[in-house]
Amino acid sequence: MLHYHFNRKMLSAVAAMTWRNFYFRLYPDTIHTAQVVDFLAHLLRQLPGKLLVIWDRLPQHRAQLVSELVVAQGDRLWIEYLPGYAPELNPVEYLWGYWKHHALPNFCPDDLTELGFFGRRALQRMRRRPTLIRSFWQQTKLSL
Repeated sequence: MLHYHFNRKMLSAVAAMTWRNFYFRLYPDTIHTAQVVDFLAHLLRQLPGKLLVIWDRLPQHRAQLVSELVVAQGDRLWIEYLPGYAPELNPVEYLWGYWKHHALPNFCPDDLTELGFFGRRALQRMRRRPTLIRSFWQQTKLSL
C-alpha cells in the first residue's frame, strides 16, 4: 500500500534550450518575476554573445522587471514571443514531458529536497544526450 501525504509544497523548473544543450534551474514554490530575472541573468553568464529568447506570454515574462533587464542588456538580449496557446512550438515543453514521463516515472519522493536532488540528476543525465535534445527540436518541426 502506498501512503502519500499531500501538502501544498512544490518545486518549479525553468529551462532554456539551444540546438545542442539546455540550461535549467529549480526553484522552490512557483515561478515569479524575480525567478525569471534570475534565470535570464544565469543564461547571460553562461552563454556568450547575443541571446534570442523565444517564450510564451506568461505574465512573468512580460513583467516590468524583465523588461528593464532586457533594456539594460542593449542589443545583447532579444525577446520574441510564441503565438498564444502554442505549446507544441516550444521544445522546452517536450523536455518537461520527457523528464516527467521517462526520466522520473513513478518516482515518489519523501520531500522537496529528495525531489530536487533526483530531478536535478535526471536533467543532468538528459543533458548528456545530444540526440535526445535534438529530438525535442524535431518535435516542434513536426507540429508546424
